[in-house]
Amino acid sequence: MRRIFLFLLACLVALAIAFGLASLPGHVSVEIGSMSIAAPTSIAALALIILLIIVYGVLRLLGVLFRLPRRFRLWRFGRSRAQGDRAVTRALVALAAGEPGAARRQAEAARRLLGDTPQTLLLAAEAARLGERSDEAQATFRLLAERRDSAFLGLRGLLREAILHADWGEAAALARRAEAAHPGGAWLRRERRRIAIETEDWRGALALADAPARAALAAAAAEAETDPKAALKLAREALAADPSLPAAALALARRLRARGRERRAETVLGNAWAEAPHPDLARFLLEPLADPMARVNAAQRLAARNPAHPESRFLLAETALGAGLLGEARRHAEALRAEGIAWRRLWLLIAGIARAEAEGKDNAAEREALHAAATAEADPEWRCSACGGPAPKWQPVCSHCGMVGRLKWQVPPPLPAPVPLPEPKIELLGIEKGPVGP
Repeated sequence: MRRIFLFLLACLVALAIAFGLASLPGHVSVEIGSMSIAAPTSIAALALIILLIIVYGVLRLLGVLFRLPRRFRLWRFGRSRAQGDRAVTRALVALAAGEPGAARRQAEAARRLLGDTPQTLLLAAEAARLGERSDEAQATFRLLAERRDSAFLGLRGLLREAILHADWGEAAALARRAEAAHPGGAWLRRERRRIAIETEDWRGALALADAPARAALAAAAAEAETDPKAALKLAREALAADPSLPAAALALARRLRARGRERRAETVLGNAWAEAPHPDLARFLLEPLADPMARVNAAQRLAARNPAHPESRFLLAETALGAGLLGEARRHAEALRAEGIAWRRLWLLIAGIARAEAEGKDNAAEREALHAAATAEADPEWRCSACGGPAPKWQPVCSHCGMVGRLKWQVPPPLPAPVPLPEPKIELLGIEKGPVGP
């Protein structure tokens, strides 16, 4: 209804204009050289309107012809863009499906249609990496790294390739460039920490570590540090982060001893023994003492910081045995047996006491203790609390699972009981018989 009303209104306006033109008075005459044209005013006005319409139409036609090449180029670009987008989608699907051949073909098609954009270069590099074409992937990642808008994408790809091939020097250089291109990335922080750990750059790893790993990394950094002041600071940081870590106490005590502060080192070892006794602490404390009785006295002072712990009993028994105090040594050994300790280390200690009591002669007590040691429980050892893997000595990183700061001094779990094998059956002439008896 509205359209009809507007149409009728337009007709009325047109009729009004036509009536106005027809009612114009007078004539219009035009002389061009010897030619003279005369017409009523209404006809002249109508001719002028028609002429303007024709000129407008010619100008529009010229504009269309002038813009035709550009529109053709835009049409071709749009068509290539649509085909390129479809190729990108197919390449992503092929990558997700684990089809390197199809991914490479579609990625190349996308590059051909869209050019070397960050998206097409990344697709091509990932397709080459999926197809185990390392050289091709690295070349494409380098193209990405050379662009300012996609430098981090290229550097990340190159960094992953360097880590895959264990080229840690190149990986460290790429990590620094990636940090400059995109500072503060969580993924990059983890990779930089991994690279620092693999290259044993403990200070670099410490700067990137989370709280649970700081004590282990600081202790390792203190041991590796050549500057005495920096090493002392790192050792104190390690002990403050985890007072129960023997490696941290040893690192600090070692630096204090090197500076001539033996009494302060003994205090550090005593505090660590009170937190978590460990044989390495006692071994370091007694290392400079050659006199057996001096070793006994030092052991007594250390054991007094945690007298109920089995390691204190072991320390007192071993130093007493070394000083020839056999009764004292046996007293502590028997106290350990009464507490339910049945480690191999205890039976070897008892065998040593029996040998000393027999003045080196073969005796039944020693043989019995050695026999018990052969089947006794395993001694405490360093084990990873994450994967359970053993380690011959403390280290900041588990060599089995790569976790940082997870080695704990503990008794290993008992071996599983052997599964009994089924009794063999002898089948003779179709008759089943059990195992033959004596």
